[in-house]
Order: sequence, then C-alpha cells, then structure tokens
Amino acid sequence: MAINISLNMEFIRCEDKSFREGVERAAQLGYRLVEPLVHNGRELLSEAGYFHSVSMDDDPLEIKELLAKNGLKASSLSAHTPLMRPEIAVPYLTRAIRFARTLGAGIINTDEGVRPEWVSLDDAFHVMKYTLSTVLRWAERYGVSIAIEPHQSITKTTAGLLRVATLVSSPMLKINYDTGNAWLGGEDPYEGLKACLPLVVHVHAKDISIQQSDTERGKVTGTPVGCACGDGVVDWSKVVGILKDAGYNGVLSVECGTPAQAARSLEHLTQVIAAAGS
Repeated sequence: MAINISLNMEFIRCEDKSFREGVERAAQLGYRLVEPLVHNGRELLSEAGYFHSVSMDDDPLEIKELLAKNGLKASSLSAHTPLMRPEIAVPYLTRAIRFARTLGAGIINTDEGVRPEWVSLDDAFHVMKYTLSTVLRWAERYGVSIAIEPHQSITKTTAGLLRVATLVSSPMLKINYDTGNAWLGGEDPYEGLKACLPLVVHVHAKDISIQQSDTERGKVTGTPVGCACGDGVVDWSKVVGILKDAGYNGVLSVECGTPAQAARSLEHLTQVIAAAGS
C-alpha cells in the first residue's frame, strides 16, 4: 500500500504558460506525477502556448516522452465533460480513454457536467446511464477507469455522487474524491470519503481557504482550484489516515492555483504521509 502525490496542471494556469512549461515547472518543484488536462481539436490559447491543456489531436507518445524527459509520469487525465450531453461526452471520453492508455495512465477523471435546462432531473440519470454504458465498454477493453468527481449539482452530495458512480455495473466505474469540492458543497469530506471508499481510485487533494469557505460553503457546487494543502480547512492527517486504514493504493493529486501553492502542498503532504507511515 502506497499513497503518492501528483499535481493537477491547473497550478500553472495563473501564469498563462504552456503544458510543456508546466511540466518543466512541476519537475523543478519536485513532483514525479502529474495530471494533464486534455481537449479535442485545436484551441487558440493552447496552440499559442498560453494555456496548459493538451490536444488529443497530438501524439500521446510525444507527450509521454516529454514527461519522461522531465522525470514525470501521468497519474491520470483530467477529462471533464458533460455526461448529460452524450453527443459531446461519448466521443470525448472514448478518445480520452485511448489517449490515457497510450500515455500510460489508467484513470480519467470526469463529472456529470452542468445539467442543461431542457433536461429534467429524472431524465438526466437515464441520459448519463446511456453515456456511461457506452464509454465503459471502451474503458473495460482498454483497462482505464472512469472516475466520477463531486463537482456539480448532483454529485456535490455524497448520495448524488454514489448514485452517478453506480449507474452502470462495471469494474471500471470509480470515484475521484475531491475533498475541496465536497467541503464547499456542504458535505463532511471525511465521512463522504469513508462512504465512497469502495469506489475511490483517485483523490483530488484540494484544500479550501478559510475565507473562501466562509464565503461560499453551501452556496456552490465546487471550485476550479484550492489553496495550498495545509493552508486551509482540510485536515490532511485525517484524510491520509482514512485512506491508509482502507489500504488505498493511489495518488493525492494536488489541485491548487499557483506554483508556490504547489510547492507548499508537496512539502505538507509529504510530511503527513511520512508521519502516517504510508
């Protein structure tokens, strides 16, 4: 059993840097795992080197070589897409599955997306089940888990997250537990994590500042990034203890807003994991 630390590439967005520069910075900070963000087609800011997302039109082996050159591997892919929009989600997720497998990552992270105003809540579950049933056929063949994250109106609650993550019976349908989103959604992240443990295959290490917590808790369904782990409201010793007791063998993928926060997060989580004997 081992808990490793990864870094979501959102940390470099504040500097308007490219994926390549983000990879180099992550390595300089001491990380050995990263969580790339992928998109379809061509996107102006990424093409110009001002954004950290990677196009799935690019060669995944070239991305893998870039990571290896910097002593890094991909722990997972950030592949968020609206499950209630199968015309978008099915081609995107099936492509992300193949991209992840070639890159050497066994997990893609996603969420239900914003529910379109023309889709009723009852219909949403039927549509999501269709989307997941379709893409999980690919996931099972390629050996890539689809991890649902608490990040929108349904999955902001533990009950909603578990319902979406069990819509289809498949060994590849899992959960990416996001501590910060759970907290902001009004949940107890520790009890929520415990309830989801049988399905948890990936964890977003997102901390929330006291100021943001006081302003937004119970009013939002998540947030793009958090503060440095150890600077906010989340008790990381408690999180790591829960994971250790469950025999979790995976990553804590830091999701913060700046390189400085990424550095502090790595230092704090490394100390917490060492103290837990993980």
